[in-house]
Amino acid sequence: MHPSPTPQPAPPPRPSLEELAASAHVVSIPMRVRFRGVLEREALLVRGPAGWGEFCPFLEYDDAEASAWLASAVEAAWQGFPAPLRDSVPVNATVPAVGPGEVEGVLSRFGVVHAVKVKVAERGQVLADDVARVSEVRALLPDAGIKVDANGGWSVAGALEALEALEQFDLQYVEQPVADIPGLRTVRSELRRRGNRVLVAADESVRRQDDPLLVAREDAADLLVIKAPPLGGVRRALDLIERAGLPAVVSSALDTSVGIRAGVALAAALPDLPYACGLATVSLMAGDVSESSLVPQNGELPVHDVDVSDRKLRQFAASPERTRWWLERLERTHAALETSRQEH
Repeated sequence: MHPSPTPQPAPPPRPSLEELAASAHVVSIPMRVRFRGVLEREALLVRGPAGWGEFCPFLEYDDAEASAWLASAVEAAWQGFPAPLRDSVPVNATVPAVGPGEVEGVLSRFGVVHAVKVKVAERGQVLADDVARVSEVRALLPDAGIKVDANGGWSVAGALEALEALEQFDLQYVEQPVADIPGLRTVRSELRRRGNRVLVAADESVRRQDDPLLVAREDAADLLVIKAPPLGGVRRALDLIERAGLPAVVSSALDTSVGIRAGVALAAALPDLPYACGLATVSLMAGDVSESSLVPQNGELPVHDVDVSDRKLRQFAASPERTRWWLERLERTHAALETSRQEH
């Protein structure tokens, strides 16, 4: 007998622009605190045969980069997600670059907290601000796992100075301390030489690279922070994690519950989840598109589909001008996605 051929994965769905636009809703959700410079988070939602998908690349991303986000939305709405391996995923609270006096109020929105990601290296702030913020988190949550996220904001020398100052707080890892892969590799090797055990995680060096596996081949990180939308969806993200051979932490891109659902699907499908995921960011928003938002329950998010509320879509509908802008972006990005598929 000849062995059966390995089944090939089904090709990704390819709804037409007309199908996407016919189901599109553009929303603008106010933030409780400024996050990544954003006070209003805009997103375009689409509905397909498998449910809802979210298209919300940040405004500065060009059409080619945004096309991966559209592929992720199409996967969610037209294909659905892989089978989960667990029925809930652990998540961390997220503390933006606020003053220490605001930390407790931010944390209170997350309920029970077992892990926290703290934003650092904010433009216009200094290291003392970061130390004060992390110190306040540690004082309020002495047993929590703490990680910091610099979003590539430090130089190599600045990262080493900052991580020496922050070492006292027993950090789990530092996310994207510097902007480029050679810098990550230098920071990682120098930390080991100095006996600093904090791990180095790569985020932008995965999702904003033409070759997302380069950071692993260059031995520049201990783990990967993975967001499904910038990588083209859950299935593509799972494939990348497997090929990279590094532990992964799943995070969000400041999504509504529809977008968070994709991150939960990715985390639920991973064989191992060594750290809490950054998927609790709906708690930072002053609204959502669902009546039953994906917010933490005892430090975890349940694995289930999200029902989008017509009432919420009306309440948070973007202005006609912004809706037009997003529909035009959808048209351009759909064309970019089709071109990318033809080239590959």
